[in-house]
Amino acid sequence: MSEPIVFPLAHNFKNFTGQKFGQLTVLGYAGKVGKKNECAWNVRCACGREKVVPAKYLYRVVSCGCLRRAAHGHAKGRRSDTYSSWHSMIKRCRNPKATHYDLYGGRGIKVCERWQSDFAAFLADMGERPGKKFSIDRFPNKNGNYEPGNCRWATRSEQQNNRRDTYLLTYQGRTQGIAQWSREVGINLYTIRSRVESGMSVEEALTKPVG
Repeated sequence: MSEPIVFPLAHNFKNFTGQKFGQLTVLGYAGKVGKKNECAWNVRCACGREKVVPAKYLYRVVSCGCLRRAAHGHAKGRRSDTYSSWHSMIKRCRNPKATHYDLYGGRGIKVCERWQSDFAAFLADMGERPGKKFSIDRFPNKNGNYEPGNCRWATRSEQQNNRRDTYLLTYQGRTQGIAQWSREVGINLYTIRSRVESGMSVEEALTKPVG
């Protein structure tokens, strides 16, 4: 019968049990491995495979290897829409010769280190592009960087509503851009904006008949 694995008593030992790293969930401490006698952890990938990973690699890996193989399929031959979106995102933030660089990299917008160096990490965080009508959108902070927690796959209309100059209005508990309210209530968006800026309440601006 094998001896039970006990946690190290070192004051700086960190317990990763239950934490998630990309597609991996830490199941428990696995003891020390390798010639350097390093702490390692048992993990389970979202695909179901379990493996042992040294602690120093937990922040670097995104899956058991299945996602990296999938990522290779995206970049192989005719690039997938997801890979093309990732590549374009990096290009407009890092290449001064890229179209619209002045609106991205030239404005200080960056791609986080995790994504710019690893498509598999981007795929793990964002998932596949839902369809050709979708593209990557910085949300909720339009002036923020491309990074986990500030990006989504969005349609053109959703992105238009998230533009830096979008005028947001709240009415009956709902907040959305003037363009969306305009389509919903049938009043020209410039009329709505003019009404609000002149001091009219949001309710009046969205319900008062034109003329």
